[in-house]
Amino acid sequence: MRSHYCGEVNETLEGKSVTVVGWMHRRRDHGGVIFIDLRDRDGLVQVVCNPEDAESFTTAERVRSEYVLKIEGNVQLRPAGSDNPDLKSGKIEIIAKKLEILNSAETPPFPLNELLDVSEDIRLRHRYIDLRRPEMQQRLRFRSQITRQLRNYLDDHGFLDIETPILTKATPEGARDYLVPSRTHPGEFFALPQSPQLFKQLLMMSGFDRYYQVVRCFRDEDLRADRQPEFTQVDIETSFVDEEEFMSLMEEMIRSLFANVLEQPLPNPFPRMTYAEAQQRYGSDKPDLRIPLELVDVSDLMQAVDFKVFSGPANDERGRVAALRVPGGNSLSRKEIDDYTKYVGIYGAKGLAYIKVNDLAAGRDGLQSPILKFLPDDVVEAIMQRVGAETGDLVFFGADKTSVVNESLGALRVKVGQDLDMVEHGWRPLWVVEFPMFEWDDKSERWHALHHPFTAPRESDVGLLETDPEKCLSRAYDMVLNGTELGGGSIRIHQTEIQKKVLELLGIGEEEAQDKFGFLLEALKYGCPPHGGLAFGLDRLVMLMTGSASIRDVMAFPKTQSASCLLTDAPSAIADQQLKELNIRLRKLPNAEAQ
Repeated sequence: MRSHYCGEVNETLEGKSVTVVGWMHRRRDHGGVIFIDLRDRDGLVQVVCNPEDAESFTTAERVRSEYVLKIEGNVQLRPAGSDNPDLKSGKIEIIAKKLEILNSAETPPFPLNELLDVSEDIRLRHRYIDLRRPEMQQRLRFRSQITRQLRNYLDDHGFLDIETPILTKATPEGARDYLVPSRTHPGEFFALPQSPQLFKQLLMMSGFDRYYQVVRCFRDEDLRADRQPEFTQVDIETSFVDEEEFMSLMEEMIRSLFANVLEQPLPNPFPRMTYAEAQQRYGSDKPDLRIPLELVDVSDLMQAVDFKVFSGPANDERGRVAALRVPGGNSLSRKEIDDYTKYVGIYGAKGLAYIKVNDLAAGRDGLQSPILKFLPDDVVEAIMQRVGAETGDLVFFGADKTSVVNESLGALRVKVGQDLDMVEHGWRPLWVVEFPMFEWDDKSERWHALHHPFTAPRESDVGLLETDPEKCLSRAYDMVLNGTELGGGSIRIHQTEIQKKVLELLGIGEEEAQDKFGFLLEALKYGCPPHGGLAFGLDRLVMLMTGSASIRDVMAFPKTQSASCLLTDAPSAIADQQLKELNIRLRKLPNAEAQ
């Protein structure tokens, strides 16, 4: 039906006859001549319909936005000075000889040829139209290119693409499962996989040595810009490797991806940072190294002050007092500071103390802050020295439990950096390593796995599982890029006794362990090799590489933030007969509760 895609028609085809098909993107009437911008997935091409060719001109007069057209014509160079450097076909135009309307179209609910502020609900409800927009076409083509590059790399390095089940058993992996009722087993349920974690471990036990899968995963959790109820992982697992070998292999994959797709070099090797250092300096386990702001610990300076807001956390082994110096931050207004105070409140901070440095040389008289009256001169001087304050700076303070200070000041660091245009250009990858095995949950009064229950402890820390679990470090590693976690993984537990001990620490008894993943515990008995892996979030990776604001912009058919599909109106009610077949009876909700 076509001889060329629209984006393929260029000056090399001058004087030749071509046939193109696509959608009418824009039509312009100029002095009796009709110009049509025809669009397909490869781009746009300008078509000229002259009144001398009465038949095609008459048809062109009837054409409206998003009509599907077939056009035959001759390629010629555009008149001097009318080139469009933004188009691959910008040096030529097609002189129409035959124009056929393959299908008409109603007026779209939003224009495709203008960047207007169209609500996301409208875009998602008519996603098939939204996906016609050139920028959306480009993003999804780019996603396909990224996936192909990753597959090629893994194929070339001996990895086997092996599928794992979608209908599986509910297992505790950190998020809420999506459940699927079984018709053939009344009252019982499958779960959709949160990840292929257990199956890929079983594949290592099966001797496949290197596995990967571009796989759909499902988590029924609260959503945000970089979360969806269903998302895609590039899931990878290897046998007989340690952290160094595997991390080297993975970062080379990402380096080659950026080099081949974006023509952007990444450092070799990637820098590394321990979890403890990342939290201490940046208040985050996924720090954005493009922002040149750091947290500075001042707990020791605050231990003896009378101001309990500072001295309390400073003397608490689980507390912290930290400072964040903002160069040139003195220009911030009181309203802006109040807004930042509200912002850190989201993360549990009870307030946000600050000191404005009007004139460092003037000592205390050159400083401005409501908290100065609570701090001795020597403490103030020591703080200014430690943070490296200069005239014109602003210093923020956080004082609370360590977790609250890290999370709130870590988030503030990013926000201030963005607001004051401090974010450096380029790509800053990072490996974060030496994660704690466990974190204590005060509410449930039990340990939780920081990664998942199958992550191996550091070999030198195995004894701490018995004596001091809090100090036990894991063999986990996260790849971070520009403040976003691209992928997380670990060396796995391959010995039965260690796996049992970890489950016990997590409050998972023998009976529960057998019920939920007894098959894995059984498999460990039969010659399990040392193994480890990682899963990359493909959607996040594409989002970063395309500069998109949300993963919804790089997924063909995403859900809303309430986990619904506006296009298909899912989820939806199910007929009584289907429910009966599934042995399900719905509870009648009172009107008030239903609302």
